Amino acid sequence: MPFVQTNGINFYYEERGSSSAEPLLLIMGITASGSVWEPHASYWQHDFRCIIGDNRGVGLSDKPSGPYSTAQMADDYAGLLDTLQIEKVSVVGCSMGSTIAQQLAIRHPEKVKSLVLMCPWARCDNAAKAIFQHMMHCKARFRPEEFSLYIQQLIYSKASWDNEQVAAELEAGRNQAAIDPFPQPLHGLEGQAAACISHDALADLPSVQQPTLVIGGKEDIFTPVWMAEEVTGALPNAELYLYEKSGHIFHFEQLDDFNPRVNNWLLSH
Repeated sequence: MPFVQTNGINFYYEERGSSSAEPLLLIMGITASGSVWEPHASYWQHDFRCIIGDNRGVGLSDKPSGPYSTAQMADDYAGLLDTLQIEKVSVVGCSMGSTIAQQLAIRHPEKVKSLVLMCPWARCDNAAKAIFQHMMHCKARFRPEEFSLYIQQLIYSKASWDNEQVAAELEAGRNQAAIDPFPQPLHGLEGQAAACISHDALADLPSVQQPTLVIGGKEDIFTPVWMAEEVTGALPNAELYLYEKSGHIFHFEQLDDFNPRVNNWLLSH
């Protein structure tokens, strides 16, 4: 199991695809380990060297006490790239991962070739801050399966809940959460939530010159469409794509379209 020392922590990562292919860095969102990328990396690995990390505070990476910041977490990934001797990489970031990707492009522009920002935000309004604060309260008070249900309610659209097969899969996921031997610790979630709340890159985004694809779901109640639109408007070389009848987790809800869409965009940028 590969670990690197970066930015003062032991950082866990995995790779998919050929080491000679174009590198593609995948950065996941709050509460989630890098393993969540598997349905996407299994597709993209045919054209790219996929590098998948566990963010600080979750998975097999260290979980120091917080608060964390998105700039700090971007520096974690910069150190990973340096250790792997990767000079320039395309980056796909999901939710919190998109804020880390923004900071990577702002702080280390020479390392970033292109960006795909999924359900991103440039700053939190009061409603978004309240969601992250409530998430911390739920983590502290709920049983694991109850916390899983709260997250599912945030990220899945009505169309998914109305689909009996998907609803059954979500129930199975909650049952698995109840017996997970290695859940994210509360202080790890609190550190990540603090990074999400404090992220404010709006004034710096105009300096990001890399081509960027911003993707969102029109029914996202976690990071609403206005956030994706604001990010797109602040970036000088960005385009926006929004999925109909899809929520925060549109990349699973629209998997058959999402994987090739991103793959083809990356190949042309």
